Amino acid sequence: MQIQDLPTLNASLNAVSALFLLTGFIAIKNGKKELHKKLMISALVVSAAFLTSYLIYHFHVPSKKFPDLGWIKIVYFLILFPHIILAVVMVPMILKTFWHAFRGEWEKHKKIARITFPIWMYVSVTGVVVYFMLYHWFV
Repeated sequence: MQIQDLPTLNASLNAVSALFLLTGFIAIKNGKKELHKKLMISALVVSAAFLTSYLIYHFHVPSKKFPDLGWIKIVYFLILFPHIILAVVMVPMILKTFWHAFRGEWEKHKKIARITFPIWMYVSVTGVVVYFMLYHWFV
C-alpha cells in the first residue's frame, strides 16, 4: 500500500464504521447488549484506524482542492463544513460515551449516546460522500 491509496482506505474504514454503528444501534434496540458492545467497540477501533490513516495521509499530502464546478461546489462545502466541525466535536463525545459504558453508568451512557450516535453516523457517512465527490464523481 502506498500513500496515494490512503483516501480509499479511509473511505472504506468510514463505511465499515458506519455499518458497525448501524448494526450496533439495531442490536441495542433489540436488547442484544453483548452484540451491541462488540459492534460499538469494533466501530471505535475502525474509527481510530481511520483517524490514524487520515493523519498519516495529510501529514504527507496537502489537501486536495475541489474543482470549481459552480453550484456543486457549494453542495460539496455544505456537506464538508459540518462534517469537519462534527468530526472534531465527536471525538470527546465518543470517548465520554465509552467511558460511561465502561464504568457501567448506563443512564449517563444512554443520555450522551443519543447525541453521539447520530453525529458519529453523519461523520462516517459524509466522509464516504466527500471521498466520492473529491476523488471519483467530480474529477
